[in-house]
Formats: sequence, C-alpha cells, structure tokens
Amino acid sequence: MPNVTIFIPSDRMPPDGALAALTEQCTELCIGILRAALVNVHVAYVAVRHGRGHPVFAEIQYRLEPFRTPKVMDQFMEGLDDAIRRNLDLTARIRCFGYAASNIHARN
Repeated sequence: MPNVTIFIPSDRMPPDGALAALTEQCTELCIGILRAALVNVHVAYVAVRHGRGHPVFAEIQYRLEPFRTPKVMDQFMEGLDDAIRRNLDLTARIRCFGYAASNIHARN
C-alpha cells in the first residue's frame, strides 16, 4: 500500500507516454510524501464509460500511519492533482481512504 487507481473515460485515455510520466510522478509522491516503500506502491488506470461528475476520479487506499497526518495527506492530494492536470489536462476528483493495519489482510 498505497494503491492509486485512476479512472479515466475511455474516449479520453491519454497516450502511453503520458500515463508512464504520471505513473512516475504518482510513485514519487507515494515514496516522498507518504513515505511508502517502492515495492508497496501500486498505480493502475481504469478506462470507464463516464456518466457524470469530474472527468477523472482518483482513489487512493493507504495504510494509516502516525506520520500520515491530514496535512501530509493534503500535500499528497495537491501533488497528485497537479500531476493529473499536467499529464492528462483533466480535473480529477480525488478521494483517499486510510485503513488500520489490523483491517488489512493481504497476500503478495
């Protein structure tokens, strides 16, 4: 963890180069601001049929840690918002969901 999933309308999916750049920037944000280990960072893009709302929806799931304060999460979201705007030229709705370690059951 963290898991960054970005939902993008299929008809507005950017080229692979833009996604690769965004992936690198998301990874840097997770490692730098959220202090995640590289092996725990996952970034995925999901092509969707857009119905209503912002053209991009970003969902971040992360493990709660004492150092991931509201201020830190705000910095992370600001950085992610900037990265999405730069690489996709779209405005995203961003939602972060923190989970206590005792509530996470994982494999691999």
